[in-house]
Amino acid sequence: MKKILIALFTTAVCFAAKAQVDPHFSEYYVYPSWLNPALTGAIDGDYRVSAIYRNQWGNISNGFSTVGLSGDVVTNKNLNFGGSILQQTAGNGGYTYLTAYASIAYTGVRFGVNGNQRLVFGLQGGIVQRRFNTSKFQLGDQWNPITGYNPTTVSTDVIATPSSTVFDAGAGIAYYDAAPNKKANLFLGFSASHLTQPDDKFTTGPVKGKFPIRYTAHGGVKLTVSETFSITPNLLYLRQGNAEEKMVGANVQLRATDNTDVLLGANYRFNDAIVPFAGVYYKNFTLGFSYDINNSDLGKTLGTTNSFEISLSYIGRKSKELAGKNFVCPRL
Repeated sequence: MKKILIALFTTAVCFAAKAQVDPHFSEYYVYPSWLNPALTGAIDGDYRVSAIYRNQWGNISNGFSTVGLSGDVVTNKNLNFGGSILQQTAGNGGYTYLTAYASIAYTGVRFGVNGNQRLVFGLQGGIVQRRFNTSKFQLGDQWNPITGYNPTTVSTDVIATPSSTVFDAGAGIAYYDAAPNKKANLFLGFSASHLTQPDDKFTTGPVKGKFPIRYTAHGGVKLTVSETFSITPNLLYLRQGNAEEKMVGANVQLRATDNTDVLLGANYRFNDAIVPFAGVYYKNFTLGFSYDINNSDLGKTLGTTNSFEISLSYIGRKSKELAGKNFVCPRL
């Protein structure tokens, strides 16, 4: 409980300093609506469903856990649509961070041979809800120095605003080279979340705090070495308030059978963690697993703070033969 309070206090202080407040993922490319709304429908199929789960600070009982679910569909009208929901909980449900968004991407800007160079614009809108469940708290005046914690004692410590729901919006742009049969396919993107800068209902005083805008730049290049082997160097830069996150790494994809690919890779999050990754692609399903080996100062303070993620994606096709059969999508 002490470590949970330290973690939540650190988050609160960071928010007051206009630092990063949003959940984050090591397998950020699995959850496109979090990364960039312009990636809505950027797939070699007709629709996609993705799920991801992250357990953070596993050494702490009831630490942070985050689950996300997203789906998007491709249309023939130069518009793709998507939706997502994410929930992070901490302290056995004492704190909950929930987001629900709808997204739309315009895909009509195409150039180059056969229009394989794509420039996509995306918009996203929805809600952000944060909530404290005070029934999960154990407060100081509920403790007796002799008998210990007494849940029947009513605390005099009251949270005036235990929950907050606000409207939120974001936007993004992405470029990618979808041309087939190339040695190198580049993809780049930039997005801005919390453009509406919603009020922070939990702050007090004459000046209300606001959600700082989260800026995200990402990119990579898929290098096709042979028909059975490719490698994708990638990078991510994120800044929210005065906090920033930088990741670099690479993933490899190796053809095992006609229906199965093996995925291996690693990323490095500067001043925080080394993140090895392993996965398998089988008949339109992609299963991935990653593990954060933490080396940050905060990790040294709280002890072992390693985290893990597991993800599952499915790309559906209405017919076996798509018009864009050899489409190269901007993914790892």
